Amino acid sequence: MMRSLWSAASGMKTQQQNMDVIAHNIANVNTTGAKKQRAEFQDLIYQNLRDAGATSGEGTEYPTPMQIGLGARMSATNRIFTQGNIQTTDNLTDIAIQGEGFFRVYLPDGTMAYTRDGSFKLDENRNLVTSNGYMLADNIQIPAEAPYDTIVISNSGVVSAQPGAEPEDVGNITLARFVNPAGLTAIGENLFLESGSSGAPIPGEPGTDGVGKLLQSTLEMSNIQLVDEMVNMIVAQRAYESNSKAVTTSDSMLEIANGLKR
Repeated sequence: MMRSLWSAASGMKTQQQNMDVIAHNIANVNTTGAKKQRAEFQDLIYQNLRDAGATSGEGTEYPTPMQIGLGARMSATNRIFTQGNIQTTDNLTDIAIQGEGFFRVYLPDGTMAYTRDGSFKLDENRNLVTSNGYMLADNIQIPAEAPYDTIVISNSGVVSAQPGAEPEDVGNITLARFVNPAGLTAIGENLFLESGSSGAPIPGEPGTDGVGKLLQSTLEMSNIQLVDEMVNMIVAQRAYESNSKAVTTSDSMLEIANGLKR
């Protein structure tokens, strides 16, 4: 069987996976705090027909090897944590992170998760929670007597409200950063979990020690650029089409070989 059939088939498979990543990016172009993923590929093992340095004659040798590659495979999906655009919302419990860092939230089973999505709400107890009701690890609770329009969140994470005549501090929002945020494990719902390659979370106050500052009444939008994804989609489509042409061409060559004796 011709090697080109399997090489081209592996190319079609990798481009399908590439298209899956691109489609996911496009689907999340308006997701708050979403980060672009990039598909990365590697060539497969090579079949060595002749080694470099092999003897070609008396006192001479081949300067280059003779190798035939056997296709490609997806090696990784790299998440790119560049800053997304900041959009003003005028909602007092919306918070954007300008710079590095993640909000820390508790999952129902007590696991700590991390997110860049700062679209927080108040629950029935006036706790600051995510859209799915997960509480911030900092346990921010607004007093029942404090009007909603008195909530103030400083750039350094200090949360205050005015239950009486004077404003009162009700808590501090802290962030966590990672030495390798691309190594975090995405679990959906705009949440990430610590992994072995991400490193341990490094807690910090907003605006200090390399941690970004907070911006109240704003949200960080997705860093996915739709134009880039459309171009990537065109490239993936043409690469898939070219690989399919290699499959049909290899099939035609096999058909010719099979028809030599009739």
